[in-house]
Amino acid sequence: MTGHEERAAVPRSARPRTDAPRHYEVWAPAAAEQVEVEVDGGRHPLARDTARAGWWRGEAPAGDYAFRLDGGPPLPDPRSPRQPHGPDGSSRPVDHTAFRWSRTGWRGRPLPGAVLYELHIGTFTAAGTFDAATEHLDHLVELGVDVVELMPVCPFPGKHGWGYDGVSLWAVHEPYGGPEGLKRFVDAAHRKGLGVVLDVVHNHLGPSGNYLPAYGPYFTDRYHTPWGSAVNLDAPGSDEVRAYLIGSALSWLRDYRIDGLRLDAVHALADDRAVHFLEELSTEVERLAVATNRPLFLIAESDLNSPRTTAPRAAGGQGVTAQWSDDFHHALHTALTGESQGYYGDFARAPLAAVAKTLTHGFFHDGTWSSFRGRSHGRPFPPGGGHRLLGYLQTHDQVGNRALGDRISAVLSAGQLACGAALVLTSPFTPMLFMGEEWGAATPWQYFTDHTDPGLAEAVRRGRRREFAEHGWQAEAVPDPQEPATVLRSVLDWTEPWRAPHSELLDWYRRLIRLRRERAALADPDLAAVRVEFDEAARWLVVHRGPYRVAVNLGDGPAALPLGATGREVVASFGECALDGAAVRLAAASVAVVAV
Repeated sequence: MTGHEERAAVPRSARPRTDAPRHYEVWAPAAAEQVEVEVDGGRHPLARDTARAGWWRGEAPAGDYAFRLDGGPPLPDPRSPRQPHGPDGSSRPVDHTAFRWSRTGWRGRPLPGAVLYELHIGTFTAAGTFDAATEHLDHLVELGVDVVELMPVCPFPGKHGWGYDGVSLWAVHEPYGGPEGLKRFVDAAHRKGLGVVLDVVHNHLGPSGNYLPAYGPYFTDRYHTPWGSAVNLDAPGSDEVRAYLIGSALSWLRDYRIDGLRLDAVHALADDRAVHFLEELSTEVERLAVATNRPLFLIAESDLNSPRTTAPRAAGGQGVTAQWSDDFHHALHTALTGESQGYYGDFARAPLAAVAKTLTHGFFHDGTWSSFRGRSHGRPFPPGGGHRLLGYLQTHDQVGNRALGDRISAVLSAGQLACGAALVLTSPFTPMLFMGEEWGAATPWQYFTDHTDPGLAEAVRRGRRREFAEHGWQAEAVPDPQEPATVLRSVLDWTEPWRAPHSELLDWYRRLIRLRRERAALADPDLAAVRVEFDEAARWLVVHRGPYRVAVNLGDGPAALPLGATGREVVASFGECALDGAAVRLAAASVAVVAV
């Protein structure tokens, strides 16, 4: 626990005062003649801002509001801080100075050396709210993680969804608890010494409730993306679009005191300007960190395998703090499960060799041929920056994008799960867990939506079934994203951590995280200092981490694994093991951390 816990955070008011005029402004270059702000049913004209092209401004009473462009229908504010009636409703001001933050002494937490925990507010608990999630923060503290990574919380249609179809990029999904709920969660996490990362989506908006095109050129047809027109980062009008996205990002870090942002699919941010959007964003985040005197960081999801993403700006990079490492996941997944479909194919040819390469070189595809892509892919990653890659056994993507949303625990034994956990939590990367992974949750995590538009709901349903039918699944076996039972199946069962075999696995995760913190060599981010011995046929590998060996037997029978030196002590183990001079004997599906 960090700092002084004097009081819990409570809002001073639930709604801003309505007895004084309020200033309104909006960037709406698409409006030809007139922009009005409608406040509680009354219309008030705005005037063109002569100093800023495309901007309109004026005063009107305070209250719930919307904008009308050239006499059209009322539209929510693109910079709406709150959508109390959902994405299609009117906007509501939020006084961010009204929230009473606890005096915790929290001054932030740098990313290097941290262990992250990804969770989805809507399924982390049965209630699916920020306040309900707060009740389980002690579990995370006892687990030993340092940072909670929240999946997107911007408003989206309906109540349930992953959050990647969000709109209103400055607001918070009301069913989760709205702006006040998010602040209470962050405040509570900081009181317990936990940092908070928020997943934000800049590469697209959801298909329903997105009114940005009515205002101006927020999107461009210069590029094609999986979601249609690309966000306008380099065409005419892109200065304002970039400012809109960066302003949203800074608001999360400043107004909600969030410690870092996870940037979704940055490879889909099409931008050919001299200063890439990510470089501009990282510059502004760094300025805010200096102004607030606390570390702030950015984590990118990128499919490019480009070290430029995390290289310092002074060295020609984009300055992002870290990026997800799907290569490590794919190698580890194939080694544990034997799966070889789709993008797993490149890793499945020699899975232990793939694990070894990622542990020692970061990227598996570092200029090598990718059969899944039909071309060469990536470039070498700098060996000294292992902490700039996030390593994981599971994520929301790697679970939820499977046809049945089945976790890896559905097909692996507790011993095999323990082996995977050891390779993640003693790796040179920044480790990340997916909620429930630490106890081998038996609940799936499936793809679910709650679209209020019947046509869109049916299109999503058919698209999901068609996609997996092409991969050999029967359409009727694929869960219906719109069916309430789909989201209910995905909610964590909080009775599991107390029952065997879940409790044994949970204890193993706690020991590994504690070991990583106590033994510096097990967290050393220098990839060049890692050495891996393996036997593909016998299915074992030994990872050399300074004076420690992480010995993993994935074979079907017992094996003696070479340590390269006399083993002095078994520091931690899962499964039967015994030291035998310069070897350690392990039962099938067992792992040991040995000091030599």
